[in-house]
Amino acid sequence: MKFLICFGTRPEAIKMAPLIHEMKRRGMPFKVCVTAQHREMLDQVLDFFEITPDYDFNAMQPGQQLNVLSSYVLKEVDAVIEKEKPDMILVQGDTTSAFIGSFAAFNRQIKVGHIEAGLRTFDKKHPFPEEGNRQLISRITDFHFTPTPQSSVNLQQENIQKEDIYLSGNTIVDALGYAVTKLNNGFANTEIKRLEDLIRADKKIILVTGHRRESFGQGIREVCEALLELVERSGAQVVFPVHLNPKVQGPVKEILAGQSDIHLVHPVTYPVLIWLMKKCDIIISDSGGIQEEAPSLNKPVIVTRSVSERMEGVEAGFSFLTGTMKERIIEKGLELLKNKPDYSGVSNPYGDGRASERIIDILLKSL
Repeated sequence: MKFLICFGTRPEAIKMAPLIHEMKRRGMPFKVCVTAQHREMLDQVLDFFEITPDYDFNAMQPGQQLNVLSSYVLKEVDAVIEKEKPDMILVQGDTTSAFIGSFAAFNRQIKVGHIEAGLRTFDKKHPFPEEGNRQLISRITDFHFTPTPQSSVNLQQENIQKEDIYLSGNTIVDALGYAVTKLNNGFANTEIKRLEDLIRADKKIILVTGHRRESFGQGIREVCEALLELVERSGAQVVFPVHLNPKVQGPVKEILAGQSDIHLVHPVTYPVLIWLMKKCDIIISDSGGIQEEAPSLNKPVIVTRSVSERMEGVEAGFSFLTGTMKERIIEKGLELLKNKPDYSGVSNPYGDGRASERIIDILLKSL
């Protein structure tokens, strides 16, 4: 049984890395194919997890349109399938790379294994294009590896056969364990040293990230205005690794550049983000991955989205949906900075760090 593992973005790489390590540990035959639609950020993760791709499409282009990316990836991944003739392709999540990789396999009548299957907002515009991608992937997948019980229920409600759904947990928790161990063992990094010199030890830390398309424009501006007031009213400081997209960079720099106790920094590597998450007091973000990682670090997350496909974190008291509404962000931020929730005895609803083992066990048993 030969596998082709296909991914293209930093979050995908993080979540696929533990699976690659587990397959390597068990001596399973596989090839790694990266579309590299996020070149710089992807390379950082590959280096950290010590993964060398067998195929690299280098698909990232300035101002890249989804249809152009899709057509290019489809052509390239089809050529890899033709050469390698895998028995199964493994894709992760909800990106264009994941959908096109699975679609190429489907057209070749090759089995598809979907990692992190079953997430839903049931609103195809939020998030875009991710919600559409994951629903499309589910229609052509053979093995659905779900991160939570609710994800499994979502698929069953869409008439996916129960015997094709496997509750595994989320591999991001496996990856987080790997990263924390590496950090605790003295992982050397010049970025961390610079941040240690920048961050004031006498002030609480608000970690901020943002990159979702649906927040572009007024949404990002409201988040920035909320940060200004939060810093003024709480006395905390903000660390904001600013996404490279000009639609994020523009308003963030216009509103926040030069402001006291607001540190705008270049996008950080994965281990440095984990270091910041460990060090901060609260997080404000629209990232799905951060919603999944934060519970293992006992950090509350203000989610600047109106809907989330990760409601398990909300129900467990780790995530708080505010949308990009300024007043709601300020109110919840002040509350969490003053009274951090007590997470003693509350486990991460997204997994226990053994998802990769379960997925490989299932594949070896089923194929």
